[in-house]
This record gives sequence, structure tokens and C-alpha cells, in this order.
Amino acid sequence: MKILTICVMSALALTTASGALAAEADKAVVNRDWTDSVAPAQQQAYEAGLKAYNQCLRDHGVKYNQATVTHETGDTYKYSTVTGPYTWADFDAMDAATKPCDATWRTQSNPHLLNETSVFMVDQPELSHMPAGWEKQAPPVFLDIIYETLKPGHEASEAFTATVKKIAAAAAKSQWPYYFRVMQVQGGDEGSPDYVLALPQKSWADYGTEASPSLWKMVEGVYGKEDTGAMRRSLNDAVQHSSSHVDRYSADLSYVPGK
Repeated sequence: MKILTICVMSALALTTASGALAAEADKAVVNRDWTDSVAPAQQQAYEAGLKAYNQCLRDHGVKYNQATVTHETGDTYKYSTVTGPYTWADFDAMDAATKPCDATWRTQSNPHLLNETSVFMVDQPELSHMPAGWEKQAPPVFLDIIYETLKPGHEASEAFTATVKKIAAAAAKSQWPYYFRVMQVQGGDEGSPDYVLALPQKSWADYGTEASPSLWKMVEGVYGKEDTGAMRRSLNDAVQHSSSHVDRYSADLSYVPGK
């Protein structure tokens, strides 16, 4: 499965927050994720509340998207809503635009939550391999989502960053037809991953089909066998923990501006 051939490359260590924020200040690379856990008996009521909240956004002409996915594997009683990518300044404007709907969310969805977590996820274009204009395309049906935590220390971060840039460059050079998006997690609580890797999939059949060529065969075709082996060892040494699940896009639970 593609998820197995690529997950080893999905971790990136945290850089200093101040430097990262300064570099990203004017770039539309910032996403925010809210992940909700809902008891099985509360799912219908929670979804009704989310739809009411989206209708409130629609009534107020909010121009910021909010795409919701259901967790299809792993903890299947979770929902994730993601908005972005935008600039950091856009999130100030978004807070003001969505404020009139806060009461709708608190009264109609909050009562049905077990808990909620939220993080910012910052796109890393140099570490990703995505088609041109992907931001404007329709959301994929499925996403392989891989959480990665690096081993402590600056050395692991530097080694991984250098290697994953080379992998993304090789994918672009060889026009590898399998895409991956790497995002750095910021503002997460204890236990949050350092990085998230998202792999778009069209169907379960697409998800279950082995990449051809595989990730490492593709890399080997660009850099050679010896260098590729060194890159694999470097990535393995950098990763402390990883986990994965599959998400399905829900048009019924998502908010698309103008629709």
C-alpha cells in the first residue's frame, strides 16, 4: 500500500516558532484544524448542530472555507474540520467574520462533544509534492493522514529536512504521479504530532493500490542506490513515533463560501 511506502518520510522536527512565524507572515500556507470526538449516540445531534453552524456562516456571507472530514479508520467517532490555507492575518479577519455564529456552535454542537482539539498546520511546499493549483481543486474523496513525531534534538530535524527536500525534488523531477502534502504542526498540546502528512486518494481501490514505481524506487532512479540507502537510514533515525488513519470528505458537513 502507498501509505506504507511513504510514511517513513513524513516527519519534520519543530523549528523555532518565532523564525517560522516571521517567514510565513505573508504567505497563504496556514491551516487550522479542529478535531471533535463524539459519542455514537450523539452523532446525529452533533451533525445537525454542525449544519446549523454552517448555515449561520452562509447567512453572514463568511468567505472562509471549512472542510469537514469523517474519520473512516482509527477512531471512527471523530470529525475534523480544516480551514485554509490562508495567511496568519486572515485568521484575525476570520475570527471577526465568524463571531456572530459562535453562539450557534456553542448551543447546538458543543453539548454533543466528548472533547475537541485544535492546532495550526503550516504547509511546507519544499517538502511536498502536489499538482499545480491543487488549492483550487475539489477536495479528494479520501485522505491518508499520517502523524509523525521526531526524536528529540536539532540533528534529527536538520537531517530529515535535508532528506525530505531531496525526496520532493526527485518526485517533481521524475513527475511521480503520487502526491503528498507535508504540514508542520504549531500550537498543539502535549501529545500532538510534530508533522502531518496528507496523501489524497480517489477511492478505496486507489488507496489499496501499490505505487508504481514505489517511493524509494523513484528516489533511486534519481539519486542512485547508495545515496537512496543513506537517505532511508537518515529518515528512520529521525522518527520516534508514527500513526495513521483515513479520512473521508463530507460535502454535507462542509462549508464552501458562496454555496
